[in-house]
Amino acid sequence: MIRGLLVGAILALVLGLGIGLGIGASGWLPEWLPVARQESAPPVAPVPPAELVVAPEGSEERANIDLFQRARDSVVAISTSAARRGLFGAATTEVPLGTGSGWVWDGEGHILTNAHVIQGASSASVQLADGRAFDARLVGADTVHDLAVLQIEGEDLPAPLSLAPPEPPQVGTKVLAIGNPFGLDWTLTTGIVSALERELPGDQAGAIRRGLIQTDAAINPGNSGGPLLNSAGQVIGVNTAIYSPSGGSAGIGFAIPAATVGRVVPELIRTGHYSPPTLGLLFDARINSAVNRQGLDGVLVLDVPRGSEAETAGVEAAQFTRDGRIVPGSVITAVEGEPVATLDDLLADIDARQPGEEVAVTFETGGKETTVEMALVAGE
Repeated sequence: MIRGLLVGAILALVLGLGIGLGIGASGWLPEWLPVARQESAPPVAPVPPAELVVAPEGSEERANIDLFQRARDSVVAISTSAARRGLFGAATTEVPLGTGSGWVWDGEGHILTNAHVIQGASSASVQLADGRAFDARLVGADTVHDLAVLQIEGEDLPAPLSLAPPEPPQVGTKVLAIGNPFGLDWTLTTGIVSALERELPGDQAGAIRRGLIQTDAAINPGNSGGPLLNSAGQVIGVNTAIYSPSGGSAGIGFAIPAATVGRVVPELIRTGHYSPPTLGLLFDARINSAVNRQGLDGVLVLDVPRGSEAETAGVEAAQFTRDGRIVPGSVITAVEGEPVATLDDLLADIDARQPGEEVAVTFETGGKETTVEMALVAGE
């Protein structure tokens, strides 16, 4: 009996709590419960808008901004087209070929870019940062150094960029690249000079492009022909190639150094082509590589022009036996006292000079060493 009363009392208590909790959830809470009071919150003061923080004077950020604003208008976007004849005698049409970058070289409307940017094109258009576009004519191109000059005619053209002195920059020098990667016009990327004197295969079989600047500034397709600038806004190189398994930037880009640009471009403007300096002697890359592998250091001379300074000095050409063996004649071992071990060494030295310049070339003939002063001549 008592047990039944206790169970009933407990059940009633539980039901009472349930009803009370249900009423509380419905809003009918006793007045003394503080959570039930509905009081107006005091007004919240509005948060003032944040002030735009401008890069402080003297900071690297401010330097980047200022340089881009100064150089931007002198960089151009280049688009090329190629003529394609339709099937069955249909009319010839112009089809888009590619895009690239370039920059204003002088006040005569000359635009510098890469030779590969305009390769295969029948027409080219140059767009300025202000939106104006001009048809361009080809002034000259040098595929060995991958440089080309276009020209546009118009009023109030942008000021030219300044070419840096021919002395190579130091590794670690800050650089900025402006161009049109993937058609994204006037893009700025930054980095440093990662290395100097890099080599890449050229367009022609066996050709090598020497003396390139390596940079980690992001360079992508479309940056070709654009300027690589130092912190002073001078052009230290012309962006030309990337190393990338994927086709995008992998942090390894290459630029043609200012020294090469300064030699080649004036002649392209003056004559329409570039004639590299040579010694006037005949060499062969494959033959020389073969004799180098056999232990011969130097460059094998294959032909000596009659009446030349070299012939007068006793320089001899190599001979070939009937069974294909090579009998060395004279071998170039040094230029201006600097050792020459391979044909690449020789060409790199000569390419940095000008036709007409006198150089001291050391030959070894039959164990006898001779140094000859030779005037460089313009090649083909």
